[in-house]
Amino acid sequence: MKFIRSEIIGHGHYAPQKVLTNDDMAKIVETSDEWITTRTGIKARCVVEDEVNSDLSFHAAEMALKTAGISAEDIELIVLATITPDNTTPATAIKVGQKLGVRPGTPAFDVSAACSGFVYALTMADNMIRLGQVKTALVIGAETLSKVTDWSDRNTCVLFGDGAGAVILRASEGTGTADDRGVLSTKLFADGNNYDHLKTTGGVSTTQTTGFITMDGKEVFKAAIGCLAQAAEEAAKIAGIAVNDIDWLLPHQANIRIIDGVGKKLELPEEKVIVNIAGHGNTSAASIPLALSEKICDGTLKKGDLIALTAMGAGFTWGGAIIRL
Repeated sequence: MKFIRSEIIGHGHYAPQKVLTNDDMAKIVETSDEWITTRTGIKARCVVEDEVNSDLSFHAAEMALKTAGISAEDIELIVLATITPDNTTPATAIKVGQKLGVRPGTPAFDVSAACSGFVYALTMADNMIRLGQVKTALVIGAETLSKVTDWSDRNTCVLFGDGAGAVILRASEGTGTADDRGVLSTKLFADGNNYDHLKTTGGVSTTQTTGFITMDGKEVFKAAIGCLAQAAEEAAKIAGIAVNDIDWLLPHQANIRIIDGVGKKLELPEEKVIVNIAGHGNTSAASIPLALSEKICDGTLKKGDLIALTAMGAGFTWGGAIIRL
């Protein structure tokens, strides 16, 4: 029986040139490199100067097209995960498509699920490919969180950075087993009871402003390890594998203590957990695809590797995916 998979044929990433180290942050708010590093694992973060979300998305997408060996005209769908779009409307994905030069009429839309955004977007694109609606899709996670960061709040401003990551998915024929390449499974969750624990203080319908990110750190930390582990476990179950079958765990890069906690809860050795938070901080929806692309480029992730993606974000939303490169 014919079984359609969404194979990852290209990857890309991009980060702004301006870097704020922890020592730089100490000049902005009362903090120190030791305080930030010990609590978060972050040493630096990249922030935009004269760029906007669509610029970051474009660069990551351009690299993804190059590594895939295809042109923009081959793209049949664009899904962009972000909470920091260029404009409230239209979708930033449309602008990215225009910059890339995709064919007029190519569907494009944004997904807002905060730090879980890329897993949500990957799920949407995978579903459309498996249904036969498109064959080739561009999935992007991109954020300019520096634009919604309160730079006077030392508890949050040290955490966030800007960046983008992208993958190209293409329909391929598989066997329907975990030996296939591509997206093997996805699982999404949300619980609005946690709406106020991590959010922005503004919005179109409430204040007519973007507001700033606010977070109840204790509540987020308390929920994060369990949610991230659950998402990985559920996705693995759907894919028909055990968690210890995976070659790599690629969690959302929010906090090194959370990342370590998830690895321990899933009983995975440290050497199986992908970490790049030190140089980027928390880039929300960009976190997973940025790390994925970087680790493919440096040779850590290789063709055939079985990877569990897991993320949790504001709302709370959370989700997991099992992919084979």
